[in-house]
Amino acid sequence: MNIHNNDVNIMSDSLEEKGKEIKHVPTELENNYDSTFVATEEYIKSLPDLQNGPASLIKGANKKIQYVGVSNFKLPIRYKAKNGGELVIETAVTGSVSLDANKKGINMSRIMRSFYKHADTQFNFEVIEAALDDYKLDLDSLDARIQLGCSFPMKKKSLRSNLEGYQYYNVVFELVDNLGVRSKIIHLDYVYSSTCPCSLELSEHARFERSRLATPHSQRSIARISALLNPNQSVWIEDIVDLCRVAVPTETQVMVKREDEQAFAELNAANPIFVEDAARLFCEQLELCNSITDFRVVVSHQESLHSHDAISVLTNGPTFVQTGLEPALFKSLYHTN
Repeated sequence: MNIHNNDVNIMSDSLEEKGKEIKHVPTELENNYDSTFVATEEYIKSLPDLQNGPASLIKGANKKIQYVGVSNFKLPIRYKAKNGGELVIETAVTGSVSLDANKKGINMSRIMRSFYKHADTQFNFEVIEAALDDYKLDLDSLDARIQLGCSFPMKKKSLRSNLEGYQYYNVVFELVDNLGVRSKIIHLDYVYSSTCPCSLELSEHARFERSRLATPHSQRSIARISALLNPNQSVWIEDIVDLCRVAVPTETQVMVKREDEQAFAELNAANPIFVEDAARLFCEQLELCNSITDFRVVVSHQESLHSHDAISVLTNGPTFVQTGLEPALFKSLYHTN
């Protein structure tokens, strides 16, 4: 390959210019950790920051990203119970902001640092709003979203033996700031038993017509209630659980003796429901709650008769209406507590 003198001069000038930027590169690098090194303010300013670099560093399409941030970092959060007590619960936090075109990225740790400022305050939506305000300001973003997920404990009595144990509810508190409009949303999973009305009738038919012992099939079932809160009113998690218990009273049990198991069988026989019935029963109770405006009910009956599940989705209001559903939505309803 032939290199002209002019090309050599240009290359030399380029290397010389780069050399001005590189202060000193040692010929041998130390491979031991220096615990005495102190990062001064001047040193920190010298550190490269590619994530917040210019638009020229963007890879792929230079488009706005609706949500970018961190998911599932854990904190102990203090929650107030409706009875006046306080619960400290491990909580998974997801925080994200919008990222405009022409911006390379965000400093992810700022989201966590912003939330840690408020982590010791007893939870309420105002605390989430304060954290959201902080990292919107820190990251210079228009839209933002925070989700707090936890397993919320409530004591539940047995049906007849008067025993008591803790029932746990998967709950997510969500605050969305979109174009300056804020939405407060609660998602709650309610786990219950569903007895198939058709199977119940067929079992009774076998008993009376042929004197054959038969049992109707029932299965563990889950409803995920997503509720947009009225901005002028508040609602307790305990209120949403009570609402679910009125709609479908066959909630799974915690402490059970023989008399409780018999009572549960009777309760299921008194409340047989198809998956369509369940969605409408939850809807009926949600419509009566003034603290809730829009809502969505996602129901999964995890069949003991079939090797597949029966599912239904019912929405009220524009907030949760969508053309496509998440592919793993119904898989995520499996109860693992």
